[in-house]
Amino acid sequence: MRRVASGLTALAAVVAIGACSVGTPETATRSTTRSAIHEGPEYLVFYTEGGQSRAQQAVERAGGTMLANDAKLGYLTATGGGATFVEKVGADASIVGVSPDRSIGFADGGGAAPVTRRTGGAKARAGTFPDARSFTRSGSGSGEPLAGRQWDMRMIGADRANAKVPGSRQVLVGVIDTGVDGKHPDIAPNFNRELSRNFVTDKPKDESGETLDGPCEVSSCKDPVDEDDDGHGTHVASTIAAPINGIGIAGVAPGVQIVNIRAGQDSGFFFLKPSLDALTYAGDIGVDVVNMSYYVDPWLFNCTANKADSRKEQLEQAAIITGMQRALDYARQRGVTLISALGNGSTDLGHPKVDKESPGYPVGEKKTRQVDNSCLNVPAESNGVISVAGLGPSGRKAIYSDYGVEQADVSAPGGDALDGNGAKATRSILGAAPERVLRAAGRIDAKGEPKGADVVKDCARGTCAYYQYLDGTSMAAPHATGVAAILISRFGKPGKAGLELAPATVEDLLYKTATPKACPTPRQYVYKAYGQDVTQVCEGDQADNGFFGHGVVDAWKAATVEP
Repeated sequence: MRRVASGLTALAAVVAIGACSVGTPETATRSTTRSAIHEGPEYLVFYTEGGQSRAQQAVERAGGTMLANDAKLGYLTATGGGATFVEKVGADASIVGVSPDRSIGFADGGGAAPVTRRTGGAKARAGTFPDARSFTRSGSGSGEPLAGRQWDMRMIGADRANAKVPGSRQVLVGVIDTGVDGKHPDIAPNFNRELSRNFVTDKPKDESGETLDGPCEVSSCKDPVDEDDDGHGTHVASTIAAPINGIGIAGVAPGVQIVNIRAGQDSGFFFLKPSLDALTYAGDIGVDVVNMSYYVDPWLFNCTANKADSRKEQLEQAAIITGMQRALDYARQRGVTLISALGNGSTDLGHPKVDKESPGYPVGEKKTRQVDNSCLNVPAESNGVISVAGLGPSGRKAIYSDYGVEQADVSAPGGDALDGNGAKATRSILGAAPERVLRAAGRIDAKGEPKGADVVKDCARGTCAYYQYLDGTSMAAPHATGVAAILISRFGKPGKAGLELAPATVEDLLYKTATPKACPTPRQYVYKAYGQDVTQVCEGDQADNGFFGHGVVDAWKAATVEP
């Protein structure tokens, strides 16, 4: 299980991407206050086992001040002592990585609307699809009103599994993402507001004064736990567990609970500290499985010794690799199954060559670097993580999906608007969308009607809800997460927070119930998109290959397999 996704432009001509202790809101408040008191930037300084004291001394020698120690994950939070602080601290043998702490936002009275940035769902380009109106119920009897549009659920047998094993309320699924709209009619019944947390503070502008998240919606710049100003996390959550309630769609496991564990900015960036906090919190409260449809910014590929990078940049990448692995291990050791999107770069992750996307933050800092397989995409290539490749409705690997015989563990529907003649929104994945996000993006009109076929409105019993079609491995991963939730519902044993099932067992069962799928013939598969031929090569055998991993996840098999 190695290399995420989320958020790369698949092909520029093909799709545009749409898009300390932990556990309490007080933790984030304390960090914000601390940042206001101490001048200068803050850093996360990761030390070797037993190296806390020596690391603190290294910080002080470099002119810095230690603010806090996270003994769980082995790092100090410190203020820097000048422009060369990172290099000076990193020279000590006790230090394994140093990263800026970019997670703390600040209040600002003005500014423009938030920028739209990627988090893993490749949204169809505006204007590609014809106009559409509100959905008219078909009365097909296939389940929820919009079930006819859910080709993805039929592909993995979730439409049948829903009736047999909808999932247990004792199973907690953590969505580590941009947030979850807990008031959405097709999420609210399964949304656990009490356990949900937001580890992100909005940052209206970046260090250069450019718009980042946009104006804060609340005075604290910390959104409530039931809001999602991006829409990505809401889509993911609905694929996992939209309930069977007579409106909209049904998720893979419509009976389990969703816990929002937000780590993504409104702008779509996912920085290190919120990711560490989110994973630690998931382990502490007994979450059963988390979905991570993103990669940790600002590096798409994290290289610890790339000659194109400064020593400061190398130390930051080492911190991301080390810190995330420690957080992932912490969560997994406490029973959390870890599932990640594989990535949307159309890249063979077993043989990466060029990274043109890093560092993605601050804006304008990207450069072209030569990379190799020693450089890791985190968390998808981190140890203990199940990474998911994306499929189109024909069953082929989606054109945008990353691949690799060591990296792709399983595959699942992620959508592919180009999987067929021309481009069609309905080849993408339909999921819940926050109304206010669609209004801000201009996707619905003043009367609340959709402006294009990429948005669907469904109404029942005087309540209306919105849905949008998105492509991406971010959309594939939650299908696998939902199947994992079914397996935990069936085979889990009572524990501290509900049902528990060892992550290694969940992984084995997920692979056992997946439907093996061989590489295409010939292995050099040629995609045709907007007049371009794009060739991608599949390595491996039917049991495990770079396009489909151990196979396509299967909810029906998960619901019926014998122990």
